[in-house]
Amino acid sequence: MNFQSTRGRTPPTAIDAALSAGLAPDGGLYVPERFATLAQPLDTDSLADTAHAVLAPYFEHSALEPDLAEICARAYSFDAPLRPLAQADDWLLELFHGPTAAFKDYAARFLAEALAGLKAPSEAATTILVATSGDTGAAVAAAFHRRPGFEVVILYPDGRVSPRQAHGLGCWGDNVRALRVDGDFDACQRLAKQALSDERLRALRPLSSANSISLGRLLPQAAYYAHAASRHYAQRGEPLNFIVPTGNLGNACAAFVARRMGLPIGELRLATNANDTLPRYFGGADYAAQPTRATLANAMDVGAPSNFERLRHWHRDDAQLRAAIRADGVDDATIVDTIRAAPQRHGIVPCPHTATGLHVLETLRAQGDERPWAVVATAHPAKFDSIVEPLIGHAVEPPPALAESLARPASAEPMAADYAALRARLLA
Repeated sequence: MNFQSTRGRTPPTAIDAALSAGLAPDGGLYVPERFATLAQPLDTDSLADTAHAVLAPYFEHSALEPDLAEICARAYSFDAPLRPLAQADDWLLELFHGPTAAFKDYAARFLAEALAGLKAPSEAATTILVATSGDTGAAVAAAFHRRPGFEVVILYPDGRVSPRQAHGLGCWGDNVRALRVDGDFDACQRLAKQALSDERLRALRPLSSANSISLGRLLPQAAYYAHAASRHYAQRGEPLNFIVPTGNLGNACAAFVARRMGLPIGELRLATNANDTLPRYFGGADYAAQPTRATLANAMDVGAPSNFERLRHWHRDDAQLRAAIRADGVDDATIVDTIRAAPQRHGIVPCPHTATGLHVLETLRAQGDERPWAVVATAHPAKFDSIVEPLIGHAVEPPPALAESLARPASAEPMAADYAALRARLLA
């Protein structure tokens, strides 16, 4: 199968080249020429097996095809459990059991395995350039840390991530460098896209992306939706609906891919924070990127979601897209109320991002919706201890891998939100 750019000015591209490039030469995002169709539901034993079934059609004729099952086994070595919440037909898809306690771990590990498998030993080192609003950078750093032939440069908005997130970005050393940018996430994202589109720079220093703009992030994330929906359907005989907390739309696009592949997924609801670009659009307004606002759910502080370009590419017009997906915004005051009430109401302690999804679930139930809904838990609450712990009145124990990273020293270099400054750093 070939892949095309959302902007239509790049020739059809094989999967290996699309993975290595990250961004299409015309500045667009790679998407499959068609969606593969899978049996509904999948009959697989493990998340790794499901990932192999989901990804195999897209990797036909790839150099990675013979090793794809082993790559999936290494990348998806921890589960993505679907847990029941306190009320009937309320579910939580826990995606925080990886090394950096966030959903980005699954796809980052797959991408690292894939790019390593495509790289010849004699090739120059590839720099993985990643803009992060908090969690992507740590997941990419963990996946590529000390991996021969790769360097990682992380751009994150200074002062706009939680203290533990910032520590998780700067605690790696070796082949990983963190740059704290004087700007918001959208500024970081613009810098990364400029570098990836700079042909003269790429001729001097091989670059690739591990952001959600990368095809190697999009496709692997469809696996946990396929796995959860298939298991639920096998047990209950009805599709599972998902509420996806989102900022840059990568995780939401992955859920859409899984649904288009024929998996038993019902409605998709997006939960955003006060950055309401998507709720405005899905509510009927023209699409217009907004200035980013700092919120408690900082990993979703995105005013210009890159993956919206993919959603538009996959739909005939705005009316069809609005009929396929809905979005709801949740402000900080509501996030606070939801976290405070969650232990008694839902039986869990959520991170601020997961709390946006829980609020959307509560709204649906209040409106009389009785269908099965799964809220996607995107990160462990211990990553946001300074927000969560005062609201619930007790400490949240970090999982072992997160505790280990917090015990290491961390540092990050300051940088202006200026492309000339980034280009000079990359060439230094």
